[in-house]
Amino acid sequence: MASVITGRSLAICILALVNFMFVFGTGAEFVRFISFRAIYHNITGGPPLCRDTVSWSEALRDSSVLRAAGVDLALLALFAGQHSLLAWDPVKQACQSVLGVLNRTFYCFGTALALQVLMRCWQPVTGAPCLWTVSTVPWNTWFPLICFTLHFLCWAVICSILLIFDYPELLGIKQVYYGCLGLGDPLSLKSPRAQRLYAHLRHPVCLELGVVLWLLPTLPLDRLLLAGGLTAYLALAHSLDKQDCEYLSVQLSSKLQLFTLPPEGSAEANDHKQD
Repeated sequence: MASVITGRSLAICILALVNFMFVFGTGAEFVRFISFRAIYHNITGGPPLCRDTVSWSEALRDSSVLRAAGVDLALLALFAGQHSLLAWDPVKQACQSVLGVLNRTFYCFGTALALQVLMRCWQPVTGAPCLWTVSTVPWNTWFPLICFTLHFLCWAVICSILLIFDYPELLGIKQVYYGCLGLGDPLSLKSPRAQRLYAHLRHPVCLELGVVLWLLPTLPLDRLLLAGGLTAYLALAHSLDKQDCEYLSVQLSSKLQLFTLPPEGSAEANDHKQD
């Protein structure tokens, strides 16, 4: 009986680790899809992002523009529908009863799979005018560099926030680890205020994602659909209130105190250690 349990636990751990690699790879590809390709599209030798020689009235009568925009909207609806359906309480409880500790792993796998479909099937709308484009000298050189710098900083902040928000728990690894050791759900071991915050905000990177979605040298129609759709979804996906903001403020202050300890306090601590 012990060998069966050990074998089952090993299989569950392998599934969780394979899913972690898949989700991590999807995240890296999503960074390329959102930032690199959008800022330095000319390096890849791709077609122009838009056509400023046509008017909007002509573009909106073009069947290729409407078809590409329709595909992109369908992909956004697929991602939002999958993400919301698996987060719906009845579906979440049903998956929990069937999958157990792999419930969060399955949720992350579904999200990564939906993102893969979105990125691979996304249709650039090159037959419509740009919403804006920076083409005047010297800003056509400097502004992409500014965008790249800010995108890099935003992704660095996003990675840092994910680590602070218990990255293994977000990806379902911690649930599997705790389940194999018989420790229960790791989220239930957090403080009630932390559980309340997690229930209201499972996407702690809304502002940074908004920057990388909208701050671009050129904004074609398909990027407008992507940025608008994801921004609207992120805005509707959380419901922070005053108590959550107060808890975040307290946690941020406690973290900052680690970097603002007075030198006198450090000297006294060293004196105590020497004594």
